Amino acid sequence: MCGIAGIFNISGIKVNINRLIYSTRSLTHRGPDEEGYFLNQKDHDQSYDQSVPLRVSSGQGNVGFGHRRLSIIDLATGQQPMCNEDGSVWITFNGEIYNYQGIKKELETKGHTFKTNSDTETLVHAYEEWGEDAIKRFRGMFAFAIWDEKRQELLVVRDRLGKKPFYYSFEKQSFVFGSELKVILDMPNVDKTIDYTALSDYFSLLYVPSPRTIFKKIKKLPAAHYAVISKNGIRTECYWDLPFYRETGLSEKRIIQDLQEILDEATRIRMMSEVPLGAFLSGGIDSSAIVAMMAGASPDPVITNSISFSVASYNEAAYAQKVADLYKTNHNEFHVTPDAVSIIEKLAWHYDEPFADSSAVPTYYVSKMARERVTVSLSGDGGDENFAGYRRYYMDMRENLVRNLVPRALRGPVFGLLGSLYPKADYLPQIFRGKAFLSNVARDPIGAYYFSVSAVHDMDKAKFFNDQVMQEIRGYHTFDMFKEIYDKAPAQDHLSRIQYLDIKTYMCEDILTKVDRASMAVSLEVRCPILDHVFMEYAAKIPYNLKLKGLEGKYIFKKALKKYLPDEILYRKKMGFGGTDS
Repeated sequence: MCGIAGIFNISGIKVNINRLIYSTRSLTHRGPDEEGYFLNQKDHDQSYDQSVPLRVSSGQGNVGFGHRRLSIIDLATGQQPMCNEDGSVWITFNGEIYNYQGIKKELETKGHTFKTNSDTETLVHAYEEWGEDAIKRFRGMFAFAIWDEKRQELLVVRDRLGKKPFYYSFEKQSFVFGSELKVILDMPNVDKTIDYTALSDYFSLLYVPSPRTIFKKIKKLPAAHYAVISKNGIRTECYWDLPFYRETGLSEKRIIQDLQEILDEATRIRMMSEVPLGAFLSGGIDSSAIVAMMAGASPDPVITNSISFSVASYNEAAYAQKVADLYKTNHNEFHVTPDAVSIIEKLAWHYDEPFADSSAVPTYYVSKMARERVTVSLSGDGGDENFAGYRRYYMDMRENLVRNLVPRALRGPVFGLLGSLYPKADYLPQIFRGKAFLSNVARDPIGAYYFSVSAVHDMDKAKFFNDQVMQEIRGYHTFDMFKEIYDKAPAQDHLSRIQYLDIKTYMCEDILTKVDRASMAVSLEVRCPILDHVFMEYAAKIPYNLKLKGLEGKYIFKKALKKYLPDEILYRKKMGFGGTDS
């Protein structure tokens, strides 16, 4: 895993190499092992620290790349930025391509020659051979930029799920990019005006969704997108989507077998590493499944890491230990007392913009502890989104059941009135908290779901925002973004639509942002087998009633895992920080 940065001055203005070095070094935590730079001008006249590895090629001097490396694969020869044989194509790359060896063999049969055994060089030659179409061949997590000197084009790419970040600013004929916002904020003449619509999104969702950032003139490249920048401007394309169209004719037995086989493969290919590798183990379903798959693929005991808490409702350490004992892992348990106050400034520096998922604190701690023993850790992220594991999916389906029993003309007046009269009673057991349920039944399905997952509702924002902010966001509603994604979802049923919505928003912008920042803060690479796009494409085809069956979420996934895990792990009540299984 690495940190990347770069500048493309379309106007021809020469890149200030010292400014690029300074900005790139703000990413040292993402890549503590090595640094490297590229400038497309051989005879530049800039003075700079000669100890810095600077690679050059012919050109105007208007393109520069920076790279910070966390060495994982091809430790001896994988330095970046990297180029093709004649120096006309250059790359700075963050991530891992798990199927690169197969792609490399195919390229060798087509006449390409390789100097390294790195996945980075495979990307360069794949671009030479297939251009933009090469992106669809890559299986992994990635964010990268490729400069094509002959075409005078910059290609920038982000992986399908948004595991790796990519920020950019395109102003005054200058395209500046980086793995984190701080790279761009360090550049001169960057407009730092606050985007109040992004602030409104943050109050609704507790994160800022793509393509916005908290700054008007700085954007995120959305997941599953690439962009081409040239003298003609910027062209952005979506190269992948996740259709939730049911595959008819598949028996439960066949689905179970397929899930086992695809997850096993997705885990095995993520165990590729030349440095110590382990796994997060919370004792929940998803992380336990990954440990089971790793144990079956490794001749040595898997290194597992978990954290325990003094608060019993959060402490899953006993369950983690049971899985560790079952698979005879080299298990490490760290007892922590999370102190948000002591690390809040550190986390704010790493996140760069507003982010309010409280589980960012324990995620940082578990990453910090794991880094003491491994450089790469596999995690169980993605199980709830793929298999309807969140409790809110069941609650939403229950609301829909009632909603469908009452004519539309009566739902709003009747349930809206009941909801307004019912007392708010957060102190009571869940079964007696009827206000939200009644109010949601009065809404349409997507309106109710948005209301359930939003922190501050649109009608309440005037309580928090001054007149200037309210004027700026007048007519803008975060709900409209949700509804657009929901309406365009390639799905036939409501549950699949909200799963799709969560994958495009909450998972990418909250869960994966949190995992990336927390792990990269301590130079730890995290890999997520359940978020393998091949595995997800198969899971999306499974009928929704095999994911959420009655009260039971993850129904078919649990059935597939009975071969590996005891019922005590599979069917216990969900615990853990943030309500998710890490």
